[in-house]
Amino acid sequence: MQRPPGTDRPRPRRRIDWELVACGFAGHELPGRDAGELRPQDHALAREFDGLRWCRCLRCDSWLPLSPPASAQRRHLPDSSQIDVPLRGKALRDKVVLRAIAIERGLHFVVLALLGVAVLLFAAHRTILRHDFYRVLAALQGGVGGGPVQASGHVGLVHDLDKLFTLGSGTLLEVGIALLAYATLEGVEAVGLWLTKRWAEYLTFLATAIFLPLEVYEIVHKPTATKVIGFIINLAVVVYLLLAKRLFGLRGGGAAERAVREHEMGWEAIERATPPAPRDVAATATPG
Repeated sequence: MQRPPGTDRPRPRRRIDWELVACGFAGHELPGRDAGELRPQDHALAREFDGLRWCRCLRCDSWLPLSPPASAQRRHLPDSSQIDVPLRGKALRDKVVLRAIAIERGLHFVVLALLGVAVLLFAAHRTILRHDFYRVLAALQGGVGGGPVQASGHVGLVHDLDKLFTLGSGTLLEVGIALLAYATLEGVEAVGLWLTKRWAEYLTFLATAIFLPLEVYEIVHKPTATKVIGFIINLAVVVYLLLAKRLFGLRGGGAAERAVREHEMGWEAIERATPPAPRDVAATATPG
């Protein structure tokens, strides 16, 4: 018995099917929905079955039953050379991961930029702020403790602020500029990764790997849960970029990366995932 396309032997799904996730957000890619007539060579994209037009999504390989178009935008489907295949397979998964890293780098950019601006503003108004800080601190100590005002021996946030006021304006200016420079680096990484640029993968790898020893030193001497989580994330980014993205010629380098993308995104991949046409089903059907 003949069945609609794509319903006889569904391909096995991964635990997370990024093609379906992408189609859920961006919609299916159905080039066969607006053609007036279907030809035999269009069997990989659309087919007529029981009065419905089954259109194939080029991203997730799902077949959707639709009514034939009442007013077609074109008579026939274009040739395969004129159809852009959307990202699928490894190319799509890499885009998802790279954009997740880009979002993380974007958050770093915002935080570092705000800190850099705050430090520069603090350096410019250090004398006034220092006077106000110790005036407020004296008022709080006198009102709460009722005893003499302590000029040293502070702990916690007050201790950190006290140390900050001891820094010279020149040192604060250098810290602010360094923070803004690092924020710029993170911003460039975020934009490049969001656009899935190869140079951004190298830049992110180098910028992240350089600071890993410093993160290890910080964890050893002053361990916190935040530092450990940050180190694990950065280590995962480095390993992913080095192995999965084949940087520095590893695992075949860029040539192997392009070959994998072509294998999963080219029209040969589309044909491999295409169910047999009705005439092929009839020819291969088992008698009885």
